[in-house]
Amino acid sequence: MDQDGTTAGPDAPDDGTDAPASRLEDLLAARRAKLDGIRAAGVDPHPPRFRPTATLAEVHAAHPDLPPETSTGADETVAGRIVARRDLGRIAFLVLREDGVDLQLFCRRAALDAASTELLDLLDVGDWVGATGEVLTTRTGELSVAPVVLTLLGKGLRPLPDKWHGLGDVEQRYRQRELDLVVNPDARRVFDVRSRVVAALRRTMEAHGFVEVETPMLHPIPGGATARPFVTHHNALGVDLYLRVAPELYLKRLIAGGMRRVFEINRSFRNEGMSPRHNPEFTMLESYAAYDDYRDVMDLTEALLAAAATAATGGTIVTHADREVDLTPPFRRATLLDLVREATGATDLGWDAPRDEVAALCRAHGVEPDDAWGVGRLVVALYEELVEPVLWEPTFVLDHPLEVSPLARAHRDDPAVTERFELIVAGRELANAFSELVDPDEQRRRFEAQVAARHAGDDEAMHVDEAYLRALELGLPPTGGLGVGIDRLVMLLADVTTIRDVILFPTLRPERPDGDAAEDPTGV
Repeated sequence: MDQDGTTAGPDAPDDGTDAPASRLEDLLAARRAKLDGIRAAGVDPHPPRFRPTATLAEVHAAHPDLPPETSTGADETVAGRIVARRDLGRIAFLVLREDGVDLQLFCRRAALDAASTELLDLLDVGDWVGATGEVLTTRTGELSVAPVVLTLLGKGLRPLPDKWHGLGDVEQRYRQRELDLVVNPDARRVFDVRSRVVAALRRTMEAHGFVEVETPMLHPIPGGATARPFVTHHNALGVDLYLRVAPELYLKRLIAGGMRRVFEINRSFRNEGMSPRHNPEFTMLESYAAYDDYRDVMDLTEALLAAAATAATGGTIVTHADREVDLTPPFRRATLLDLVREATGATDLGWDAPRDEVAALCRAHGVEPDDAWGVGRLVVALYEELVEPVLWEPTFVLDHPLEVSPLARAHRDDPAVTERFELIVAGRELANAFSELVDPDEQRRRFEAQVAARHAGDDEAMHVDEAYLRALELGLPPTGGLGVGIDRLVMLLADVTTIRDVILFPTLRPERPDGDAAEDPTGV
């Protein structure tokens, strides 16, 4: 019988949060009764400290491949959460889990001290427990600790979900990530991948001579990207402030101040729709390097992705959505215009084409043009519809039109486009980079054009940032800038299809008082 009076074995599920309400109430009451019993026995159910001598992973590493019924003679103190329990009268088997690693406790009642014997009958799946005893293997060869002392480290008053069915409600996984991590090993795997990716990115940037910095998250005006910001109010100053949409302008001010290479792994915020690829709060790596241009930044980007893939998967050839992706440098390089020509068959398409002809080309390919779009924006719309979703292998898409690149330098050979690239992998943009615009007069003209667009109804257009313009007037050397979407990179390397799987606590629609989620007009 298990801790709540039901059989726990390979054919029967544990109790769980997906139980009927009446059953759940009974389980909660039973656990609180056990809590009362623990306190009545003089045991603190929430002790302030405990010191294991080894992690569960270290126990496994120290005793590999032992034959059945082996006594090691080595005592260890271990700790973890109970995730399974089976009682056979004089013996009870508890499975502890710590950092995704399981280890069995082989609890012989006759070997336990009196307090531990009493405690054993009051333990539930979900409790945190410490155990001290010999490391051995059982008759079936299961590596175990045979405790002589059990210590309660934290009483779980709410039962875990059914371990055989997990969390059936996908949204509950995101809303209660702590439960997801307990019952879903793949969730833990994804966030281990994320940790390794971020560490590899940081190491690679430092190896390339970049200094990590931190810039403000509250901005007096939104800038650094064309996006709708979140607005808040600072009571003491009596002013509105904006959660940053990008750290770009502050980072380039540091280059103007004489810092040669800087980067920030930053949290940014955009008050826009949600989708499998978009969360209002997201993480970017953004960097700037004096004396570099966008071709130098391509080399850096290749090094970053190769290092992240190797850290996450052990190599640069990864599997995503049942297809291989080869992240071994060098990556393919192609201009945006050439890719659109290829996709549409319009081999004579150019940036100087009549707008009406390009608008007609859009309609012919299922893209409805906006009256405010110029030729550059129309061509980009064709690219986003026809090209980007089908680019599987890593591709640097080069030379975006001036119209959609207000912070990028005009191309040295073609004034209609900028020295900008986007890196597309598996149909998804992972990075965006420029040869930065460093001319303060041209930057002011670009800002003013953005303000005009805002007055015409574009609520994502930029403002004029006078502080940034002052920095440019101080003097900015040739600079290459890069932004890498860390969430999307982790999606690729962890082989998941929604951004919610790689953010521990993604933004969700509000819960109604009845516990259900409110209707979401976005459908995600």
